[in-house]
Amino acid sequence: MSPTVVPAIPAVHREVRLADRVEGELTARHFTIAEVPVPEPRDGEVLVRNRLMAVTAVMRSQMTGIRLPMPSFVPGEALWGAAVGEVVAAPGGGFTPGDLVQHPCGWREFAAVDASRVRRLDPDALPTAAAHLSQGATAWGALRRAAEVRPGDTVFISGAAGGVGSMAGQLARRLGAGRVVGSTGSERKAARLRAELGYDDTIVRGAGPIERQLRRAAPGGIDVLLDTVGGEQLTAALAVARPDARFALVGALSSQLGGDRGDIAPVELDPGLIITRRVTLRGFGLHAHPDLPQEWTKEFGQGLREGTLVFPHALLKGIEQAPQALRELTQGRHIGAVLVAL
Repeated sequence: MSPTVVPAIPAVHREVRLADRVEGELTARHFTIAEVPVPEPRDGEVLVRNRLMAVTAVMRSQMTGIRLPMPSFVPGEALWGAAVGEVVAAPGGGFTPGDLVQHPCGWREFAAVDASRVRRLDPDALPTAAAHLSQGATAWGALRRAAEVRPGDTVFISGAAGGVGSMAGQLARRLGAGRVVGSTGSERKAARLRAELGYDDTIVRGAGPIERQLRRAAPGGIDVLLDTVGGEQLTAALAVARPDARFALVGALSSQLGGDRGDIAPVELDPGLIITRRVTLRGFGLHAHPDLPQEWTKEFGQGLREGTLVFPHALLKGIEQAPQALRELTQGRHIGAVLVAL
């Protein structure tokens, strides 16, 4: 086998910075692209040439400055998020130049990252490097571990066209669900969810009360909710929950993609229904399951190669397109993950 050829390290690279806190619509003026020296990795750090990065809905919330369960972005400083690239230097970091890795310092062409925050990837585990930025691990963990989908279950997935939801319909089916229902923002997306992504039926925001649509789509009620939205959709799911229903809560898109309240999504729930129907509500976060990415990668790789799973995503090219990628995500223009090739 010929040795891996690592490209020469340039003197400068580009990074995307937050120009100003977001209030209202996310626009180009909220970002700046700066040309800065490529960082010198210190002992214990890894210098990575980023090749791909992901944008997610929570990034808009991190731009608002309100209190969140994760750090907010800082005006004048580079943004960050999941990225995949190859190691170009690793003084004492336990990595080798040429290694394919994932880490949390996207939004820049090169990143010096503490080795403890870098995860080595098997280049043969998935058909493409982009697939490592799927949010399928969250969907898989929420359905399998938090909601414990069982054969024959009726499953409702809110935000079904997003990075999590576009994988979740397929995975609910893979876990034996008898009926899978998803919500989305347009009939165009709903049609693709039904035709390509494992959904039996869909409900569309703005096409009538959510609860009424859900009762039509799941006339016998639901056993499982994977909720990425909160708000009215969570309330409607509880209203049609069957006894011993299991709810896995993973996001709050109802607030993340609009307004200035960031991650706050107050919901009025009927405690009487929760008690009498014995409904379990459980929050799920990937960070609490460090073994899950490896489990998911094995499952995902097998599914992609067999053709039993697909990875819906949009890919924009060039770091200068990263701000536009996040804007398009917040506008609901895509189905699946939104990625940027750097």
